[in-house]
Amino acid sequence: MKATWKSELPLLLLIAAMLAAAALSWPGAPERIPVHWGIGGEVDRYGGKFEGLLLLPLVSVGIYLMMRFLPRLDPGRLNYERFAGAYYTMRAVAIAMLAVLYGIMQLVMRGVAVDMNRAIGLVVGGMLFVIGNVLGKVRPNWFVGVRTPWTLSSKRSWTRTHRLAGWVFVVGGIVWMGAGVVGTPMAMALALGILMAGVVSAIVYSYLVWKGDPDRVPPAGTLPSNGDA
Repeated sequence: MKATWKSELPLLLLIAAMLAAAALSWPGAPERIPVHWGIGGEVDRYGGKFEGLLLLPLVSVGIYLMMRFLPRLDPGRLNYERFAGAYYTMRAVAIAMLAVLYGIMQLVMRGVAVDMNRAIGLVVGGMLFVIGNVLGKVRPNWFVGVRTPWTLSSKRSWTRTHRLAGWVFVVGGIVWMGAGVVGTPMAMALALGILMAGVVSAIVYSYLVWKGDPDRVPPAGTLPSNGDA
């Protein structure tokens, strides 16, 4: 999937909407804006107008530019064409998640009661679920995916680890969304623990596959020369 104005427009519109909301909200915004919530869902830190209104939009701009131009810096840049659709999905879900979180912050700033545990669980869970569904399509590169010393030095380890990691993220996303429905601190902590256990398992698995790989040939895209993975 080649980047075109048609494909980039939805992402740019989300960022523009965030910046527009910041500009429109600035004159009437309070000096102290909630910017962080504890695991119990209560506000535990406030920030000024810059942090509360502009930080997330500016972070979105930075992430958009970084992910848009990162392939040009990657020695395995040619492989990005082979998972262009998956990479676009990752970029889109990252910007969409930040836009939703910013919208929630705007609501809270205006006095709307929001159950942050439920909101965060559903938003993060949705993001994990979407990424998990495309993670197995990611081809070898230096910046995106599960990059351990073992996936970067074994084609077999890269392929199998990303298939497992995809399932870890899908299941983790479902668990996080379930925790969001429950909405309790215990459910959120359990969801985080399950996700972390899955991530660690994928890392360990990448080593075990690498150890059992008799070839241990670095996958194409992890070296300056590019070929088929």
